[in-house]
Amino acid sequence: MRDAAAVREKARELGIEESNKDDAVVVNDVFEATVEQHLIQPTFVLDYPADLCPLTRRKSDDAMLAERFELFIAGMEIANAYTELNDPAVQEANFRRQLAGEADGETMRVMDEDFLTALRHGMPPAGGLGIGIDRVVMLLTGRTTIRDVILFPMLKPQAEA
Repeated sequence: MRDAAAVREKARELGIEESNKDDAVVVNDVFEATVEQHLIQPTFVLDYPADLCPLTRRKSDDAMLAERFELFIAGMEIANAYTELNDPAVQEANFRRQLAGEADGETMRVMDEDFLTALRHGMPPAGGLGIGIDRVVMLLTGRTTIRDVILFPMLKPQAEA
């Protein structure tokens, strides 16, 4: 994302609305539109823009990038992992910046004071890995839609139930 103007130009070429979005969001939108579906073989995508990842530690050699990866297989995101940001001052600033960009009524429009308190009291370095079991089942069964593998039939269309 070193050339935001070029990324925005590509977004316009692709018909992606970019005028009211942060540069990092536009980068992600262009990635999803141009790259994601072509990641057939297991592929780890690294170096996400830090602005997309407010809970993630920044890379020590480049603060514009997050210590995060996503695993893609068959054009789908299968896993997401990152190192938790455990600096309370940086985290609070990230939350405030994120809140400023949220519309009223958004579910993420909260300052997580409990989390900030834990950080202030010395939360140790942490990380996490999330694997979408539903996506893994899609992969194993050759399904292309998540509705074919979800466990709760009330979420499926009536004709399939």
